[in-house]
Parts: sequence; structure tokens; C-alpha cells
Amino acid sequence: MLAPDFPPGLPWLNTDGPILIADLRGKFVLLDFWTYCCINCMHVIPDLKRLEEKYPELVVIGVHSAKFPNEQKVENIREAILRYDLEHPVVVDNQFLIWKQYGVSAWPSFILIAPDGQVIGSASGEGIFERLDPLLPGLIQEYERRGLLRAERLAFSPLKNADAASGSSLSFPGKVVADPGSRRLFVSDSNHHRILALSTEGAVLEVIGSGRQGRGDGPFVEATFFRPQGLALDGDHLWIADTENHLIRRADLSAGRVETVAGTGLQGHAGQAGGPGLQQALSSPWDLTVLGEYLYIAMAGTHQIWRLDRRSLATEPWAGSGREGLVDGPLAAAQLAQPSGICSDGQSLYFVDSEASALRVCKGDEVSTLIGTGLFDFGDLDGPFAKARLQHPLGICCQDGAVYIADTYNHRIKRADLLARVVETVAGSGSPGRIDGAAEMAELREPGGLAFLDGSLYLADTNNHRIRVYHPRDGTVLTMPVEGPPPRPAAKKGRQAREKGCTTCGVPGLDTGIFDRALRSRGMK
Repeated sequence: MLAPDFPPGLPWLNTDGPILIADLRGKFVLLDFWTYCCINCMHVIPDLKRLEEKYPELVVIGVHSAKFPNEQKVENIREAILRYDLEHPVVVDNQFLIWKQYGVSAWPSFILIAPDGQVIGSASGEGIFERLDPLLPGLIQEYERRGLLRAERLAFSPLKNADAASGSSLSFPGKVVADPGSRRLFVSDSNHHRILALSTEGAVLEVIGSGRQGRGDGPFVEATFFRPQGLALDGDHLWIADTENHLIRRADLSAGRVETVAGTGLQGHAGQAGGPGLQQALSSPWDLTVLGEYLYIAMAGTHQIWRLDRRSLATEPWAGSGREGLVDGPLAAAQLAQPSGICSDGQSLYFVDSEASALRVCKGDEVSTLIGTGLFDFGDLDGPFAKARLQHPLGICCQDGAVYIADTYNHRIKRADLLARVVETVAGSGSPGRIDGAAEMAELREPGGLAFLDGSLYLADTNNHRIRVYHPRDGTVLTMPVEGPPPRPAAKKGRQAREKGCTTCGVPGLDTGIFDRALRSRGMK
């Protein structure tokens, strides 16, 4: 099959203009069908970077086919490109035109095109580097022999300088937690790879992490992280979900040191039984909360809730079978969908399943859904739980018989009354922006983490690169100025090792047989 050209008129990012398939002749082309909400799509980004670095004969083209309405907006896709440091061209396929041309059915999916424009094969799932790396050298040799290969790298125009454009000291802040005793806030300054301790006036009191990407333990000024997210306070210790390192870290606030307590640095997979902290691989831990003797972990990458014994540091899956879905029932049998925010009222655990746009609760040995009906049911509706709809919520906070929700893709903050079983919007007009003022008119942009302190709700307004404050007493939203030291210059980025066999948006791991059979049919294997 000859690869069809990209439909005309589609928006392109990370390049000066539209690209034609003919422009790519002489190169192997890997089409990556993705949507920026999907954890499995995030997991393949390091693989794509490794392939791009290793093989100048290969060009990656991202095809963004949005799941959620919010993801269809070009500006939001641009923010995702900056957030994940993508340097290859991305075409916006909101109408699924390219998706249909190739018969794609899941995120992420891949199409490999030969230098002569012929489609070699297709695959879905994670582990694309491990699958393509053994195949590409032989393919490259064959097309060099035929004289069809261009060896030079193609130059594109990747987006840059998200921090400079934002005018903020923060870069995509993910989560926030409050310490009532010291009246401090801790913020995961995610794309600066560090944690900030702030006063309620926005002064930076302490910096945890050098600001360089890595996984090094040690004094606060030397420790390194990789896009940390969730935080949980436990006396003089701050637990940190070091998301893209697949680690749980612990900061000793008295000693000023960071240590790794769980994870191997390899991405884990569903089906693991658990084990000693440093021997157990984790998968994109996204949020944390402490209840009793355990640290509970929203393990977005395996669609589960895990728990870590705070004394022994042993870790184990606690809720969720590892299969993505919205199915209630006993803890081990329930199906979750990329849990991304978790909190406790002291008795039960509440969490938001971002891919199911759902609010759920673990009471006793059961998982129940309060808001949400399925993986593809979403919206922006207040009212009784049974009728309410959310859109990819990422943050949650328990407070006074209610759960506050960062309804991320609706750019709103909502309050779910657990007794009345009604949800209402308390902040955010629903239009993305950065306007302060009356809560119902204020503008947010994909808010993430939430934390109450002194009667006010502090929120990580992720895509505005700011901390905002909702004051229930007077019904206003204000921006908290954050002034402090900039991060240190970034060191050279390392590669992140991954384990194979992960699930992907309801599709099993990548089947190399599809590539292999295609190669055999062309006499190349």
C-alpha cells in the first residue's frame, strides 16, 4: 500500500508549514497516533526520542487525534508539545481523517512507512523502541543498497521557551499540598523537576531539587527529579511521586535530604504482586495521600491504586485489576482508568479516574463510582451525582464533608457534596484563560492539584504556570505571585528504561508480528 498524503488544511505544529508525504521520500517515517491525555501515549515518548536520536534515517510524525473536546484546541496541543518536549512535527487530526486512512483503532498506534512511500506495517501499544530497534538496521541496509535512502537529518522548527512565554517562576505545576502547622505550601514545579516550599504570600522558602532532570538522591540542592507530581505530608517527611522516573521519593524536611524509597527506575506493569520498595517497579505514580499506616498511590500507569507501608516501605497493588475501565466491585476486581488524584477524609479514599472522567470512592473492600458512567462519557454538567459530568479531572481535595475536584479539561473547580450527592461549580467560567476576580467569571487553564489552607483553596493552575487561590468567603479567585530562584540550567537528558508488556487504552502491548509479517511479505526478513 502506498501511503496516502496528509489531507490538506490541517494545522501543523513544530514545523514551519504543512508537510507532504512526498517531502519525506528517502526517509523511514513513523506515524505516532496519540492524544495527550493518554498515559500510554506519554509512556512511548521516551521511546520515540530514543529512535529519533539513534536513527537519522527515521522521521517521526505525531498525528494528534483527540479523545476529549478540550484536546481538539490547537493551543492546548501546543502546550502538551511544550510540556513533553516533543521536537518532531505534529499534525492535528481532529476529524480523524488520517486515523481512518490507516484504519487505526486505539491510542497509541504506529504506522511505519518506507523511504519509497510504501506502508511497511502497523502496531499498537507500548514498547515501540524494543520492537523497532532490532528491525531498523536491516531495513536501513536494504534501502541503502537500493539507493533509496537519504542519510541527512531533516530540520524542523520545534516550539521552545514555554517558561519565558509564561512570565512565571513555575513551569506546568502539577500538585500542591498544605502544611497547616507551618502554614507552608509545597508545590510540584513539574517541568522544572523540583518541589517548592512557599509561604501563603508566594515567597519561596525552600527548594527541593536542583532543577535538573535526573533521579539522584542527596541534599536538597543536589537531588534530581523527572517531572514530579503528587505530594503528601507526613510529619517532617514529604512524600513525592517522581512520576516520570516511576519512583516514590521521600524528602526529610529537617535533614534537608531526599531518598528514594520505592521503585526501580524501570516502568512497571499491571499484574505485579508487589514487594520491597526498592525492588518493585512502579508505573507513573501521579498522586499520593496518607491514611493510617499507609501511603496510597494513584498509579496512573497501571490503572490502579497501590499502597506503601510507611514503616517497612513494602509496596503492593491495593485497588484495581490493572485493566482499564469503569467497573465497580471488590478492590482487586474493580477496573480503574488512569487515577490521577487521590485524597482521604480520614476514613475512606476518594480518587478521580481521569480517563473515565469519574469521581470514585474506596470504602471498606469495595470501589464505587459517585460521578461518571464510562470511558467515553464526559461533559460539563453540575447537579445530582447521577447526572453530573466531568472532563478528565486530575486533582482532588477532601474538605468538610465535600470533595473539591479540579475538573481539568473544563477549566473549573467543582465541589461534590457527599451528603447531598450534588456537585456544583465553585470557580472557573469554563473558558481557558488567566483572569482573576469573581469566582464564576475567573479563568483557569487545565488546573491540577488542590489543597486547603486557612479556609482558602490553593490550586496548581498547570497550563497557566501559576498558583491560584479560591477564597470561598468572598467568592473570588486571585493569583498568588511566586518569586524565587530560577532552576539551574538543564543537564543533558538521560534515557529512561522501561519494562515491556504494558496495557494501552484498552489494547494489548505492541505486536511485532504485524511488522514481521509485513517484512516477510516484502522479502526482507
